[in-house]
Amino acid sequence: MLSVVYGAGLSGLDGFLITIECSGQRNLPALNIVGLPDLAVREAKERIRAAADNSGLPIPEMELILNLAPADKRKEGSSLDLSMLVSILQCGGIIPREIGMRDKCFLGELSLSGEVRKIRGVLNMTLCAKEAGIKEIYVPVENAAEAAAVEGITVYGTPSVRALVDHLKGEDPLAAAVPIVPDFADFAGGVDFSEVRGQAQAKRAMEIAAAGAHNLLLVGPPGSGKSMLAKRFPTIMPPLSFAESVEITKIHSVAGTLESGSGLITQRPFRAPHHTMSAPSLVGGGKIPTPGELALAHGGVLFLDELPEYPRIVTESLRQPLEDGAVTITRAAGRCTFPCRVTMIAAMNPCPCGNHGSGQQPCTCSTEMRHRYLAKISGPLLDRIDMHIRVSAVSFSEMSDTTPGESSAAIRERVIRAREFAARRFAGVTPVPNGALSPAQTREMCTPDAAGLSVMKMAMEKLGLSARGYDRLLRVARTIADLAGSETVTASHVAEAIQMRSLDRDMT
Repeated sequence: MLSVVYGAGLSGLDGFLITIECSGQRNLPALNIVGLPDLAVREAKERIRAAADNSGLPIPEMELILNLAPADKRKEGSSLDLSMLVSILQCGGIIPREIGMRDKCFLGELSLSGEVRKIRGVLNMTLCAKEAGIKEIYVPVENAAEAAAVEGITVYGTPSVRALVDHLKGEDPLAAAVPIVPDFADFAGGVDFSEVRGQAQAKRAMEIAAAGAHNLLLVGPPGSGKSMLAKRFPTIMPPLSFAESVEITKIHSVAGTLESGSGLITQRPFRAPHHTMSAPSLVGGGKIPTPGELALAHGGVLFLDELPEYPRIVTESLRQPLEDGAVTITRAAGRCTFPCRVTMIAAMNPCPCGNHGSGQQPCTCSTEMRHRYLAKISGPLLDRIDMHIRVSAVSFSEMSDTTPGESSAAIRERVIRAREFAARRFAGVTPVPNGALSPAQTREMCTPDAAGLSVMKMAMEKLGLSARGYDRLLRVARTIADLAGSETVTASHVAEAIQMRSLDRDMT
């Protein structure tokens, strides 16, 4: 007797279809799993037996062999529990053999009681199942909304093995999951830029960073509002597109950070890892490569508070991902590439005591201490940060002013207009933010007029900019021009961009 059922697995961010073949022979009872299973898949034998018994669906008393194809690709995790049990039950005749399984896929981890538990990567596996021609997919109830985001495939939330068998036999049909229509319009973070007192230049830098997806470094004394500004940055970023939402949700689904019952992610991520983190925690890693904080912040914000306190190996690991927008992790178990197009916002004090240049408290640090502190940030990393802004301490008059500041909604509207203005330059090509322009696109779209070039020349000579720093300065100037609705990058746009990089080399 032979039955064939489909499940799915994960390889990095991509799902792949798995064929589960169950062959039963009239020999001594046994259950063997072949096809390169990992420990979690091999342990499924015990979960399958207990789940079947406790659901009133005993496993046939025969020798059963489960083959997971393709047999040369490693199968990991617990997502195959449900599909293996369904294959066994049909092989033993408990599920009628006339029920066609060719267009069905089964995903889920089994509890000993027969309940179907939530798993990771359901969206990714549903997408691959649809591409393979699957018409119906059965997933845990907690993952149903996530899977239902994929059009063209019927999703059934499956609470238990017993309920699934009753559905397949037509005795008690399950209801198909209804897709949740995502709303990308509003930011629901509960914070707003109107709450920020003072800091006009920093707010302006934030607006430019949001309009062009530029990286930003805030330098100022403790309590000046650096973290407050960073936490409000997502409220002025453009809404997610559907494609961006799917890509971000795939990453978080694989990482297991999606909330139960949630559909697509509709808000841009904001990740703020602690400075004691390791390099693999940031870029991703592990024996089986999984997304790190960079990938989890894809499409959103990576906030690094107290930047010099991060280990050097951590900050230096940012260099290539910030440039390429992707990070590739290679391990013995495989090679995975995770997208990580983020807007990085970093914050730091100007010196170890934090009071240098504050004008309020005397600095107790020597010049050598300040240099040593600032030297923790390498020149190559600083080159990849488009803007470096000094944030001064807030005065009493600013703190006591009860007049509300400009709202996030008003700033966001200007940011969206600037993005739309910039998108017109990409005739027939998918637009990218100015911060992600290639060198060739930078030369084509960001070259200033004659007066602007003259200002750029002076900046190169004075600041000692590298070629990368020169390009990033041009991109910031282009974003400033977009915010002003100007087709031409003028000297005033370049001058403002230079002001935003006034801490380029020596921040003392």
